[in-house]
Amino acid sequence: MCNNHIQADRVLVWRLKYSNLNGLEYKALKRCGGLIFNLLKTVFSMVFTCLYEVHFPVFSPKISTICHNRLHPEREMIMTMQQSVKFPLGILAAMLLAACSPAEQKAAAPTASEAAPAAADVKKVAITAIVEHPALDNVRQGVLEELKAQGFEEGKNLQVDFQSAQGSTATAGQIAKKFAGDKPDVIVAIATPSAQSVVAATKSIPVVFAAVTDPVAAKLVSSWEASKTNVTGVSDELPLSPQIDLMKKIVPTLKSVGYVYSPGEVNSTVVLEQLKTELGKQGIEVAAAPAQRSADVPTAARSLKGKADLIYTSLDNNVVAAYESLYKVAVENKLPLVASDTDSVKRGAVAALGVNYRDMGKKTGEIVARILKGEAPGDIAPSRMDKLDLIVSKKNAAEEGVTLSEEVLKEAAEVQE
Repeated sequence: MCNNHIQADRVLVWRLKYSNLNGLEYKALKRCGGLIFNLLKTVFSMVFTCLYEVHFPVFSPKISTICHNRLHPEREMIMTMQQSVKFPLGILAAMLLAACSPAEQKAAAPTASEAAPAAADVKKVAITAIVEHPALDNVRQGVLEELKAQGFEEGKNLQVDFQSAQGSTATAGQIAKKFAGDKPDVIVAIATPSAQSVVAATKSIPVVFAAVTDPVAAKLVSSWEASKTNVTGVSDELPLSPQIDLMKKIVPTLKSVGYVYSPGEVNSTVVLEQLKTELGKQGIEVAAAPAQRSADVPTAARSLKGKADLIYTSLDNNVVAAYESLYKVAVENKLPLVASDTDSVKRGAVAALGVNYRDMGKKTGEIVARILKGEAPGDIAPSRMDKLDLIVSKKNAAEEGVTLSEEVLKEAAEVQE
């Protein structure tokens, strides 16, 4: 008799562990998939098995004599719990059946063929910059803003991976190789060193450069025509004639222009040669001061004392990254700074006639969006920014030993006090 009770206990546990769901319950769970069924089965198995093991430890000869011809009160309690659970379980099954009915599936839930493209529609854009400073940061922000305006929003249908090389060309190369291995939909390369590294790393992934002065000289593309390769982008090349006119308005007696630059950056060496040619035509000399690293910029600037009437800076990333230290030297030696990027006025330049780098980022973002929508990068010709803004600072001018003329103030799009 005791063996019969033990067998009954085992049957009870088996029934609790593998509770048979029939009728409406089974249909609902079957329709919604084996995953939900197995989940419910596991949960109830764990609950009731734990209860059973707590109240009915394994029988041993010592306690076998306590077996009775009836179920233990605890066993009756479990059976009662089983019955009480079946009602809410039935309700749950009915709800699942309603939710999983063909009509509801059609109205509320996407089909497998509809859901698959949703995951595939998440685009991946990798962005790298040689260094972080306001101008290049604005390019990146402009790209993201334009992508959002074009329907590609980070965190929804756009995944963005940004990596800065922190001023190191070696790190730029490592980032480029990583991106090539990641195979994003588009790589945005900001500034010449990063663009050169990325173009060298992949010939198949679309590459969109930005803030590159001369993409032809940097060997990113062979001409300003559509490249028919995987590369296109936006240049920040500036016409030098308006820059020289501005220099002469800042210092009317201009005879020599100091130029702090990185000899290892193609953009900077191109501008240096252009300055020598254009200023030479007007009898103005160029005093070049090379700085291999951002840390070398102050020393290079100090070397221009007595050799230059002002200092001109292009978008040389090592120089721009150290603009505050350059500003201190300019104040100490009364050498006015004239920049080619408008963001540098807030950081110490007297004046800047250049492109708006946030706008450049947006123009770059337009190209990225076109590629994400299916256009080939090789069919999109590289472009330049066609609008220049003049920003000046009265405060910086006074600190650096010059007074801005009324003509300059009237021409300025923004005058900072």
